Amino acid sequence: QLQLVESGGGLVQPGGSLRLSCTAPGFMVSYANSGWFRQAPGKEREGVACISKTGEDTTYADSVKGRFTISSDNARNTLYLHLNSLKPEDTAVYYCATQRVPRPGSALGCSIYEYDYWGQGTQVTVSS
Repeated sequence: QLQLVESGGGLVQPGGSLRLSCTAPGFMVSYANSGWFRQAPGKEREGVACISKTGEDTTYADSVKGRFTISSDNARNTLYLHLNSLKPEDTAVYYCATQRVPRPGSALGCSIYEYDYWGQGTQVTVSS
């Protein structure tokens, strides 16, 4: 069982930036697709950004396109999410996740049902 660990959350003013990181012993970003998800109070968990195991393909939720960037570092086996131009509606607990086994031939998706291993989450609060 892989237990991912997120870091980098915090309180930031609207328009500010944060960088979230995700790693764990045994986690290999080049093994399977990975992604970032978030859950706001009273809402369902949703996909924010996902990246293929090669790092060549990415997909974003419409609400974050142009503001968030997902990336991975093979040498550090770390997944990142760069959050820019943050808005109060971005406030949520952010989770990283990865697949238990790679799924060759399938298109990159960012549904919570496609990911198996999860972290405990890191809180991002956007407020003045």
